[in-house]
Amino acid sequence: MKAVLKVLCALFLFAAAPAVAAERWQQLPAPAPMPKADKTGTAPVNGIDMYYAVYGSGPPVLLIHGGLGYADVWGAQVADLSKDHTVIVAESRGHGRSTRNADPYSYDLMSSDYLALLDYLKIGKTAIVGWSDGGIIGLDIAIHHPERLTKLFAQAANSKIDGVIPTVMENKTFATYIEKAGEVYKKISPTPAEYDAFVTQISNMWASQPNWSDDNLKKITTPTAIVLGDHDEAISREHTDYLAKTIPGAELIILEDASHFAMLQDPEGYNKAVRDFIDR
Repeated sequence: MKAVLKVLCALFLFAAAPAVAAERWQQLPAPAPMPKADKTGTAPVNGIDMYYAVYGSGPPVLLIHGGLGYADVWGAQVADLSKDHTVIVAESRGHGRSTRNADPYSYDLMSSDYLALLDYLKIGKTAIVGWSDGGIIGLDIAIHHPERLTKLFAQAANSKIDGVIPTVMENKTFATYIEKAGEVYKKISPTPAEYDAFVTQISNMWASQPNWSDDNLKKITTPTAIVLGDHDEAISREHTDYLAKTIPGAELIILEDASHFAMLQDPEGYNKAVRDFIDR
C-alpha cells in the first residue's frame, strides 16, 4: 500500500507541476510581417513563373528560403536589411507562389532559376543569404558562377547528403515546420491541391543531392560564411566544420541558442550576424 501511495503522490506532483517552457531553439515562431514591397510580380524563368519581391535601395542582397518554405519567412530580415540594401526575395520553383513543371529538381536547375531572375531584374552581382536549400543554392552559384556574387552567407547548408542528421524527421520542431509549410502551401500556391506531388518531386532530388567533391568546394573564391545554429536539428556540426575548413577562407559562424530556424527564433541576432558579414 505504501508503495502504491508513493506512486500516486509522484504522479500527482508531476501533473500539478507547471509546464516547463520550451527552450528558444525548440520554438517555431511565426515570421514577422513583411514590409510593403517596392516591386513584386512573377518572372518567366526556365519554363516556370517565379514569384519575387524587391524592397529598399542600396547594395543588393538576395534572400533564398529553405526547402518547402516561402519568401515571407524573411520578414524580420527584410525589414532590417531594406533600410540600406536592395533586398530581393523570391520563391523557388514549386514553392509558395511560384509554379513548377515536370523538369526533375536539381540544385543546378534551381540555381539557374535564381540567376535568370537576377537577369530579369537587371542585377549583375549580389550578396546571397541562403537558408538550408537556399544555402545549398548559394554554394552552387559560388562554385559555378562566382562572377554573380559579392558574398555568401550559407546557413544550415550541406554539400553531401550525409551532412543531414538521420533523425531529423523525428524532431518535433522540424515536424511542426513541415506541417505549417503544407498549410501555407494550400493558402498561397497556384496549385494548392498538389502539395504531396510537389513534395514527392523535390524529395527525389534530396535523395541524392547535393553531392560535391572537395575539389568543387575548393574552387569557391566568393567570401563565404558557413553558418549553423548550435541546436540545428537537420545539419550536423561535424559537416558544418568540414565545409568551413574546405572552402578557402570560409568563416564559421555558430548562432547561439538557435536551431535550423534561427532567423525566426532570434531575428535580432540573425540580422546582426548577416550584417557583420555582408557589410564588412
